Amino acid sequence: MAISKDLLDILVCPVCKETVELKPDQSGLKCVACHRVYPVRDDIPVMLVDEAKIEE
Repeated sequence: MAISKDLLDILVCPVCKETVELKPDQSGLKCVACHRVYPVRDDIPVMLVDEAKIEE
């Protein structure tokens, strides 16, 4: 089961409050502004700053 569109519509980056998008491989949610990637584990987004990695 993938992350629902409704959930993606309300989730934002906890740091900068910008939109997050699902990565093509569905391994995480990437912030469009600060480029932090929040992991998705067992179809549950882990929106913790300590768990995020910054990608370019």
